[in-house]
Amino acid sequence: MKITTIILAAGKGTRMRSELPKVLHKIANRPLLQHVYDMSRHLENNRIKIVIGHGAELVTETLKELDASWIEQKQQLGTGHAVQQVSDQIADDDTVLILYGDVPLLKLATVQQLLKNVNSQSLALLTVNLENPTGYGRIVRDATGKVTKIVEQKDASDSEKLITEGNTGILAVHGDKLKQWLNRLGNNNAQGEYYLTDVIEMAVADGINIITSQAETEDEVLGVNNRLQLSHLERVYQQQQALELMEQGVTLIDPARFDLRGTIEQLGQDIEIDINVILEGKNSIGNNVRIGANTQIKNAIIGDNVEILANCIIEDAVIGDNSRIGPFARLRPESVLANDVHIGNFVEIKKSTVAQGSKINHLSYIGDTTVGSKVNIGAGTITCNYDGVNKFRTIIEDGAFIGSDTQLVAPVTVGKNATIGAGSTITRDCPENQLTLSRVKQFSLSGWQRPVKQEK
Repeated sequence: MKITTIILAAGKGTRMRSELPKVLHKIANRPLLQHVYDMSRHLENNRIKIVIGHGAELVTETLKELDASWIEQKQQLGTGHAVQQVSDQIADDDTVLILYGDVPLLKLATVQQLLKNVNSQSLALLTVNLENPTGYGRIVRDATGKVTKIVEQKDASDSEKLITEGNTGILAVHGDKLKQWLNRLGNNNAQGEYYLTDVIEMAVADGINIITSQAETEDEVLGVNNRLQLSHLERVYQQQQALELMEQGVTLIDPARFDLRGTIEQLGQDIEIDINVILEGKNSIGNNVRIGANTQIKNAIIGDNVEILANCIIEDAVIGDNSRIGPFARLRPESVLANDVHIGNFVEIKKSTVAQGSKINHLSYIGDTTVGSKVNIGAGTITCNYDGVNKFRTIIEDGAFIGSDTQLVAPVTVGKNATIGAGSTITRDCPENQLTLSRVKQFSLSGWQRPVKQEK
């Protein structure tokens, strides 16, 4: 089967009350249109055509990496008119699949079942049963149950409005048939638009059988028209993500308070994730990992037996086995920690490597630094790596001990097993195996009186 998928993504989305085109609004930090594209690209022998209109330039620029053809609908005159813009790119022997850029949760299995219902004498249509079908086109059937037409809400009679089977708009049909019907579309309706749904009545008139199927849930075929629906589908999607992770053995302390806004490329065993954790981008999580509450992780590689305590932010970083991070730690991009590293509370690491067994436990900033193995960095240590124009590197060799409240003014090297006394400002290289410190001499003044406030 040769498939041409047409994704309709031209609408403005007036009810979103936003300058951003509707299909660029996000679920799990991915545009709605991206979700639809990602699902459809898993279909074999498939060419993807995306019809855009409102904000066309922004849509194509934002999603320029998509392997798809972009077709602009300069005037938004209805779904039928949108598909007409692609008509000359449809081969007669294609199976044409119509999808919508604002229906992000449609599953591949649902589409594959839909496609099985297409042949030279049939059109496949996805419908949905609703308690309240207001706003949906109604599926009209004859006494034998065969579909005869779809009537839009604004054109429906009172009896037709009582029908609870609604049209999702998602369908599949042979290319030659679709092109014939597109040429016959009119706009004699309440909206003055060219409805794609009118091809159903034409198909019936031409003796084509309409075969319907349905998704597992209403949410799967729900489109986004306002912020409330966007929020609802975000929660549905996150619930699905959480269930999948728990089925793979992950413990989520509260599945309702967990967000996966990306992917987990590798997933170990015996992982425990506390509340309000957000995972973004591409992550890898090893075995026996614990992630504390209110932690945000993006594009991280986390080794085995790692404990990340509460309120940490980790981005584009690598954490080695048996390491301990936090609480309130921040690992910024290009931070690479070896095994058995401790990064403690209110410590920030940026563009630095920390070798095995080193500890930076309290209130420190380590940027543009190479830290050797079994180094101990005391509280309040700062690498002064930026002079306002250039950034310089600090090198701390194996076994060094950095006393609290030390400023290391880069470029500087702290030698192997060197010790720096607390409260030092280091501007020159420190020799191996020696104590280095810089302090003013301490003295006391006898007879000194502390100022006293005068009573009023």
